[in-house]
Amino acid sequence: MARPLSEDKQFALLAAAAELVALQGVGAPTSQIARQAGVAEGTLFRYFATKDDLLNQLYLHLKSELCTALTAENLAAYSLKERAHAVWNLYIDWGLAHPLAAKALSQLHVSDKVLPETRAKAHAMFPDVSEIVGNVFAGLSQQQSTAFSEMLLGTLAETTLSFAASNPAQSQSYKAAGFAFLWRGLAHD
Repeated sequence: MARPLSEDKQFALLAAAAELVALQGVGAPTSQIARQAGVAEGTLFRYFATKDDLLNQLYLHLKSELCTALTAENLAAYSLKERAHAVWNLYIDWGLAHPLAAKALSQLHVSDKVLPETRAKAHAMFPDVSEIVGNVFAGLSQQQSTAFSEMLLGTLAETTLSFAASNPAQSQSYKAAGFAFLWRGLAHD
């Protein structure tokens, strides 16, 4: 009889995968991921049927962590700009606090290994954020809005994170400048 799966081992595998995907991209070998997690490679495949399954589960895991961070505040009573600014700040703060997770998520976001169904599940985790993003990018068509706005926000956030991380004393300034650039670029004021 097979032993029951351990939540601790699954988490260790996801943590190892996040670190190695951040450092090596989605091509990080499963043998290295398993070794980093302290398990045999065969054990990895007891938890994830394939490497693509691991990458998709990692994407959902990281998006879930990000969702928790982005929904930490109730923003319903604020204006669109205030809500957008709060979400931006929460995202940048999460990325600064979890740089490997943010980098792994960035790698996975552009990977064709993450299935459309997985992306849809992740998108559904953020209904309030999706509404804010939709309103911020209201001038775009629905088709453009999702892919284009995510790429624009991601690129601007990655640039902001990179500069904020490399100069922590100026991180608040970079965070504010990144949001100001985003907001002015969309001509909402």
